[in-house]
Amino acid sequence: MNTTLRHWKEAATLILAAGRRLAPAGLTSRTPEAPGSPLASSCGRSHLPHKSAFDYDVLLLKRSSKSGFMPNAYVFPGGKVDSSDFSSEWLDIFKSFRDSPRFGLGSVTQPAESRPPMFATDRLHLGSPVPGEVAFRICALRETFEECGVLLAVSKQEEKGMLLKGIEATRATCEVSGLCSSELSRWRTLVLQDSSNFLRMCRELQLLPNIWALHEWSNWLTPVAGYSAARFDTAFFICCLNETPQTLQDEREIVRCQWSTPSEVLQSYQAQEYWIAPPQFYELSRMCRFPSLNDLHNFSSQRATEGCEHWLPVVIVEDKHHISVLPGDKLYPPSKTSGKTLVETSTDPQLEEPQDNSSLHRMVILNPYSTNLQINIKPKYNHLLPVIMPTLTDDPQSQL
Repeated sequence: MNTTLRHWKEAATLILAAGRRLAPAGLTSRTPEAPGSPLASSCGRSHLPHKSAFDYDVLLLKRSSKSGFMPNAYVFPGGKVDSSDFSSEWLDIFKSFRDSPRFGLGSVTQPAESRPPMFATDRLHLGSPVPGEVAFRICALRETFEECGVLLAVSKQEEKGMLLKGIEATRATCEVSGLCSSELSRWRTLVLQDSSNFLRMCRELQLLPNIWALHEWSNWLTPVAGYSAARFDTAFFICCLNETPQTLQDEREIVRCQWSTPSEVLQSYQAQEYWIAPPQFYELSRMCRFPSLNDLHNFSSQRATEGCEHWLPVVIVEDKHHISVLPGDKLYPPSKTSGKTLVETSTDPQLEEPQDNSSLHRMVILNPYSTNLQINIKPKYNHLLPVIMPTLTDDPQSQL
């Protein structure tokens, strides 16, 4: 972990999509529109797929009302990096992969100078022989196990197969042969008490955290105008499971586990049934391009080799709402310095009525339950444009 950071703490989160045991009849595989298609060129607008169109659900966890960071919010599993995630002892766990680039994760075509700092940082200079891409995946897997009891791991018997498959591994499974639920429950309790016990569990049970099932998706940083004093530089990974696993909240940080389709989550958010943070809103809107789990898995595993963009939202405060400006928008600052994302007050009339030829990449947040995406740029690194759902009203007061 990088203890030299002044403004953020490194973190990792996992977007977990799981197939339903009985998929909707007649479901066909779909492919999202290419960036140059009419749909993509019209700011990504399209109809939000009905929940019956999806053959998978995505996992969201409700944070405790006592949480110091985003209380009561529904979030993806994840959390802050622990020093044990970068422990040199992981070299023994992954000893068969030490000579493979990035422990068998494969290469990323994104130039090193444009890689997000959390991935580009030389961890050897910080005292760890474990690459950041590996440690952040370990963090995401550990936090998922802690928060909802889902363990994504492979046994030593499967190690040779993983060596051959690497990042091209098939969709993950939560069934670890030879382990009973009571044993996993005991270890989960120990990991909740001390994060370093995750490494100890893997060593004693001869397990490898399934880092190969996690595909690099995005990198979000908490802006200054966040929801608490805590600020995080977070790697987002995505993983597709064949079937929905059993979950159990930890009753400490997490009070509820919720499996829903991406469109259900967005509609429930808009209906004020529960609250999701802007990054979750954006990523779920992207996932609505793929009602098919197979398409989502194929896209995410192939796209991950291209890398991702470092997103630090810049917040502009208006009288009735605020705007979260993202890279590529015409108002995004040309350079970010020392993490001091400026919270400004602007009277730019184009914030209300942007011109068609303006470069737009922003979230207009009317109130906590009404977010409007304005996007007409081409995503970098072969990524997806979100499906943009219509807001229920343009009057922010009517939903307060």
